[in-house]
Amino acid sequence: MGSRYGTIVMGPAGAGKTTFCSALIEHLKMNRRSCFYVNLDPAAEDFAYTPDIDIKDLISLEDVMEELHLGPNGGLIYCFEFLLENLDFLTEPLEDVTEEYLIIIDMPGQIELYSHVPILPALVKTLTRGSLNISMCAAYLLESSFIIDRSKFFSGTLSAMSAMLMLELPHVNILSKMDLVKGQVARRDLKRFIDPDTSLLQDAPESGLKYDYKDGVDNGDADEKSTILAGETFASLNRAVAQLIDEFSLVSFLKLDAQNEDSVGTILSYIDDCIQFHESQEPKEPNDQLDDMDVDGMG
Repeated sequence: MGSRYGTIVMGPAGAGKTTFCSALIEHLKMNRRSCFYVNLDPAAEDFAYTPDIDIKDLISLEDVMEELHLGPNGGLIYCFEFLLENLDFLTEPLEDVTEEYLIIIDMPGQIELYSHVPILPALVKTLTRGSLNISMCAAYLLESSFIIDRSKFFSGTLSAMSAMLMLELPHVNILSKMDLVKGQVARRDLKRFIDPDTSLLQDAPESGLKYDYKDGVDNGDADEKSTILAGETFASLNRAVAQLIDEFSLVSFLKLDAQNEDSVGTILSYIDDCIQFHESQEPKEPNDQLDDMDVDGMG
């Protein structure tokens, strides 16, 4: 058995992870490549392509919340702890996957999994070592609308960096849903988000948010009233986050429009480079490709 290759698709809720997985599968099929789709979101319901492995066949978030009276976050952590106790459910089917396949793992959107708890690092170690030995790349999606609110963008960038440090995998960070911000951000400004520029906070437009300071209520030190009203504490926090990101200098982004075939292909090429997918593939002779086309035509 040769090497195996895969990507684990992560990011906050609403970033478009499942949509990206579907677009990636479609692109692979159109380019005559094989893929193996794994859903590890115990709350996911709708799929454009049926997963080859679905965690809901083992455990579902709805059942956990109902039977154990847990909230969504606590229930999700329980689901992954249960998965780690029953890893054969995941590893046994993957044993049969060959090196021609790209394994695509679709993850849930709770940030705690990527930044706070050691569950996902433990899972990654199982997949990348031992008999499976999957050469894996993490694809971290951040919704492009975050760039409209610069403090939110740097918060999202920090979560991406946290995932990079936690998982210790090659990373491709992606600004998804680029079609949503088309025409809203100048191209020269967009470059400052692709390679996060901390000076973005210095010329950030006013958010319009105001701190509601109430008389007769403990709002903290009275001497700090003007500072709070001016948002200096919030601004100071943002600067500290940006400085941390700048000092590590780990995060840069690729642009993704999942409806654009070329955009999806570009992301895939970066993933392939990270996992060195093409280096293990045997070159096909022209007659082999014609035989493949004949077989597809017969189907």
